[in-house]
Amino acid sequence: MAVVPDQVHFLTPRRVYPEAPLFVFTPGMDGTGQLLRAQTEGLEQAFDVRCLAIPPDDLTSWHDLTEQVVTLVRTELEGNCDRKVYLCGESFGGCLAMKMMVRSPQLFHRLILVNPASSFNRRPWIHWGSQLTQFLPEPLYQTSCIGLLPFLASLGRIGASDRQALLEAMQSVTQKSSIWRMSLLREFRLSDDELASIKQPVLLVASLGDRLLPSVNEAHLLAQSLPNAKIHILPNSGHACLLESDINLYNILRSHRFLDLQVEQQVDDSSPITLSGSRG
Repeated sequence: MAVVPDQVHFLTPRRVYPEAPLFVFTPGMDGTGQLLRAQTEGLEQAFDVRCLAIPPDDLTSWHDLTEQVVTLVRTELEGNCDRKVYLCGESFGGCLAMKMMVRSPQLFHRLILVNPASSFNRRPWIHWGSQLTQFLPEPLYQTSCIGLLPFLASLGRIGASDRQALLEAMQSVTQKSSIWRMSLLREFRLSDDELASIKQPVLLVASLGDRLLPSVNEAHLLAQSLPNAKIHILPNSGHACLLESDINLYNILRSHRFLDLQVEQQVDDSSPITLSGSRG
């Protein structure tokens, strides 16, 4: 049986490209870092990808989690402090990414937020449900993950293997840790001034078909405070949109000219530094 590290760490998908900008992904509530799998090949055309993995029984505060992940990023940059870092957070990870940007803005070049869960505390039914979770017996908690799937994802837009991966990722988190992470989301707050301090370009990716959170409304609210934000609406997607077969995050970034000109030219010219492979 594989040993699960007891501290937050980065997963490195397949290949390492030290010459490329660093792409750091902070995941949703599952914390596995495994659910970027559908996007990795496309992103590796232009980035050196790292996925944050949070232990399944982790009970770390926002402050300490932010500090730990910022430290991981600094470690990646040792010996190349001028390397550009693109920070991408999905759902729970979107909240963490915003905390990281406010904590250490000098580290990051761009911010991508995918259905960030910053509206969690404004969804009463989720608030009540998250409190009820603590009273469920462990077997019933595991079963409840299956019932949550239709709210979390547009299942018809996700392949069978990715649906299974989503369920396994959800069930991998201990009940105690799941309750803790929901409590973090209930507590999550950033002031307008804190959001306004994020001067870097921000791309807000929001799913119109999100049944879990009001992601499109939240994107517009955040964009009012973020001084350099763009919004990309996914008209048919659910909350876990990055697993959907026809969503290509790399192409979305390119469509908004969110890559550096140098990176764009490297990809277009197929120079030796260009990273091969794409997702349809």
